[in-house]
Amino acid sequence: MADHDLVFSALAEFTHTLVQRYAIADVLSHLTELVPRALGVFGAGVSVGDDEGALRFVTCSGESLLDVERTQETAQEGPCVDAFHTGEVQTTEDLQSEQRWPEYRPVAIASGFRAVAAIPLHAAEVGIGSLNLYATEAGPWADDTIRNASLFADMASSYLANASDLQRSERMREQLEEALHSRIIIEQAKGLIAGAQQVSVDVAYQRLRTYTRKHNARLHDVANAVVNLGLRID
Repeated sequence: MADHDLVFSALAEFTHTLVQRYAIADVLSHLTELVPRALGVFGAGVSVGDDEGALRFVTCSGESLLDVERTQETAQEGPCVDAFHTGEVQTTEDLQSEQRWPEYRPVAIASGFRAVAAIPLHAAEVGIGSLNLYATEAGPWADDTIRNASLFADMASSYLANASDLQRSERMREQLEEALHSRIIIEQAKGLIAGAQQVSVDVAYQRLRTYTRKHNARLHDVANAVVNLGLRID
């Protein structure tokens, strides 16, 4: 069930950020962190389209979603891919009985997920990506959940389309490539922190974000410093 106070405060925060300078990777990472809490779902992920029309995984809310999100990218199959190409919301109440997505479905089930919803991201009626929602129990998706998820999807689309106040397609491509590159650096940094501190990757990610907020820095820059400059996160 959606927490409408959290939905409102999150959207207000994103609206405020939209009129400032921002990094796409940081915004989408923060989005997937807030969506599960605001909508009462287990997890969320975001993928964006590349120049060849393929969907590329950018970020997700937790380590348990990595395999299933990567499978969508590798196989170019799944609810997110369908939402991206059709521009329509894709839902399944129970992956166990679902007939679509033969490569994606077994990985999602093995990862502990039973129901999935995908909300398209679009700008000027052109598909640019999708937002995935994950539930660990089978059941129909509430209209309220999909409606509020669509608000978050529209906000994410606005960030991607504006691309730091420049709507030119070249700048958008640069921003998307930056987001995809940031995902790799951030995952490497999480792994290094987890190994050095003997904690889970999810805990490492939270420590990385806490350090970023404390020092008012970009997530990508801090992750890059961890990976390439030997920065230690306590």
